[in-house]
Amino acid sequence: MNGVVVDVVWVGASAGVIAFDRPLIKYLSRHKTIAFWQYEQTLDEASSFTGALELLHKYLEAQEPIHLIGHGASGVVALLYARLYPDKVKSLTLLSVAAQPAITWHTHYYTQRKLLPCSRQQILGQMVRTLFGTRLPFHTQAFVALLDRDLETSPNPHSLYELVRVPKGGVNMPLLVCAANDDVIIDRRSHAQWSRLLKLDDRLWRCPDGKHFFHFFYPEQVGDELLQFWQSIVPAMKLTA
Repeated sequence: MNGVVVDVVWVGASAGVIAFDRPLIKYLSRHKTIAFWQYEQTLDEASSFTGALELLHKYLEAQEPIHLIGHGASGVVALLYARLYPDKVKSLTLLSVAAQPAITWHTHYYTQRKLLPCSRQQILGQMVRTLFGTRLPFHTQAFVALLDRDLETSPNPHSLYELVRVPKGGVNMPLLVCAANDDVIIDRRSHAQWSRLLKLDDRLWRCPDGKHFFHFFYPEQVGDELLQFWQSIVPAMKLTA
């Protein structure tokens, strides 16, 4: 990271939808030194989290422990990394990640493709409404193109042939798990299941609305919640130093 001391690393393993992370990253950068790590899988690679995890570790191996954050499938990569390398992660923040981490918007897409006599583009059009509602800053087809790209470049291991599962569980470091009240993908039940996996100082937080990409619509509200979480763990870390 060119000698720069970084506070926060945002995991970006969903190239198709990274634009929706930018408002929150911009807001957080006013308060913290934040780096954005991006991974984009090629069409010739096997679809799995392994390659992304290896590259993320190479990126972070010389770095001091950082606050790690990710949304959706990127959050799953961050979660798996925190489990593999707990000494590298100061805290973990997950946005729109279910207690069963394999549940992503991709899961819902492939399920609908199996159940409905619709084309890929038709299902993606329906997914746009599911993920964003009616508050679209640009035309629906532009969102369809972004989701289509995310299906091709995200390391999620789902396919029409098989929906995989990822082991449930928490992490050793402080954990904040955020979702929106009106998110159909990570609904209240999926979010509440985290409560069985949390440590004493871990947190669950729900944004009033905003659906699956709530952090895009409410960057300041979400950002303030993250900043409070990071601030709350500083005294505890100093006491153990």
